[in-house]
Amino acid sequence: MSVGWACITCAATGRTEHAPTSDDYPDSVVRRFRFEAGGGFGWKISALTTPRERPAPWKIVVVTGAPSWAEYWAPVLAALPQDREMVVVDRPGYAGSEPVEYVGDIQVQARALAPLLQAKPGQRVLLVGQSYGAAIASIMAEQNPRRVSGLVLLSGYFGESGPTARWLVQWGSKVLKFIPRDLRHAVLEVSGQPGQLGHLHAALERLRIPVHVIHGDKDDFAPIEIAERLAVQAPTRRPVRFERVPGGNHFISDGPVEPLLASLEACIPVRTPFKLRLPKLPHFAWPKLRIGGRTAQA
Repeated sequence: MSVGWACITCAATGRTEHAPTSDDYPDSVVRRFRFEAGGGFGWKISALTTPRERPAPWKIVVVTGAPSWAEYWAPVLAALPQDREMVVVDRPGYAGSEPVEYVGDIQVQARALAPLLQAKPGQRVLLVGQSYGAAIASIMAEQNPRRVSGLVLLSGYFGESGPTARWLVQWGSKVLKFIPRDLRHAVLEVSGQPGQLGHLHAALERLRIPVHVIHGDKDDFAPIEIAERLAVQAPTRRPVRFERVPGGNHFISDGPVEPLLASLEACIPVRTPFKLRLPKLPHFAWPKLRIGGRTAQA
């Protein structure tokens, strides 16, 4: 339904995309860049970022789902306040990122995307995994514990499909040789993820950072019940914070920008100003003296 509505909107407006992309914003607001993948794979990875003159205290890194298209996050990037930075990546095998071939191992993808977690001095990283990217982001956080201060699983896909995703995967599997590369890779990823969920659970068990789950209650791609179960049963060192988005579907990033930014901001701890509190000194009283039958007091 979402894909069909996007096509109708594009036809009615004469656009090639149903929402603004990075081309609709100045390069000073949303900028595309490329970096070399980690893990020694030699791939060039493409991503969108928000240029800042001064480093923001928090850098939000988004690992997108399947298909992995950072362009759909352009309105969110453009609306980000100046005291935040954001990077949204095209994962390996999608859009402008190498390789051309399908990369099905989520641990390989996690190692390839690790350079995104590099931060400037004093800067902290909030890592967001969207849909299929949730499991990959979890592994990234576990593999780089000193670089990530918080993990967000946004509309996470955890091996069990809703009716829409199930239909798309079944249909896509039948015409796999004839559909575009990115859609083909998406079908292969979703089909092959259940056998890799052990890596997700192992990663969550080792994390010491806060973990947040944000999920729409109208998600027919990745049912909210699966996300709720993960939040309750995940063997994390501290309780997982769960946020239910009323009326939200699987594509929360494709909806109104302000509620999404508010949800992400709620995952960032509030910095309280440091107050120097001096210790209380003991109270000393002068002793009373008796002089000539009278009591004298200093």
